[in-house]
Amino acid sequence: MEAISSPFKIILGSSSMSRRKILTEMGYEFTVMADAIVSKLRTIDGQLGNAESTILIAADTAEAILNRLPIGDDIKEADPTVLITADQVVVYEGAIREKPSSKEEAWQFIKGYSGGHCATVGSVFVTNINTGFRKGESDRVEDLMDIVRALQIYFHEIPDEVIEKLVEEGTVLYVAGGLIIEHPLILPYIKQVVGTMDSVMGLSKALTEKLIKEAL
Repeated sequence: MEAISSPFKIILGSSSMSRRKILTEMGYEFTVMADAIVSKLRTIDGQLGNAESTILIAADTAEAILNRLPIGDDIKEADPTVLITADQVVVYEGAIREKPSSKEEAWQFIKGYSGGHCATVGSVFVTNINTGFRKGESDRVEDLMDIVRALQIYFHEIPDEVIEKLVEEGTVLYVAGGLIIEHPLILPYIKQVVGTMDSVMGLSKALTEKLIKEAL
């Protein structure tokens, strides 16, 4: 898609290649300003957080990036700038998975998906740097189980040698649940995706467009 000539600037606050790809597909020009913030799921009532936690993490990332920007008193007069951050986790057999902590854990994650299924839960957070507007939403505003039902990924059996190559390559260590469904090595073993590919890959196009419009 040809890049959209817009009267505002976009900063993507993520190092994710998948999110860059999706935002490019949407036709936007943007700059990337990733932050090395290490976020863990918030605890809610003593339990692992749900979709709301991914919104909080995306908000934390936005705050960390904003603290690095040279924002002066004249910011309201500058060109409108929107910061987009996002977060995602994988849900497998009721457990929420973040990024693998080791190659061994990445192996276990992917091996578990083989012949089975998992789901993704993600959020998008948009900040208007000029006005201070901030808002985040999950892919679905329903409860966690509704999201899990909506964004299911089913797998064929994944050979051990394919898992080994994925783990040794290392990219899977930096994504939630060690899951990159668009990776050339894993793509042949995707049986079915229930939901939109952009949501499963970590940035819902529809939700991103909605929040950008609200922010402006």
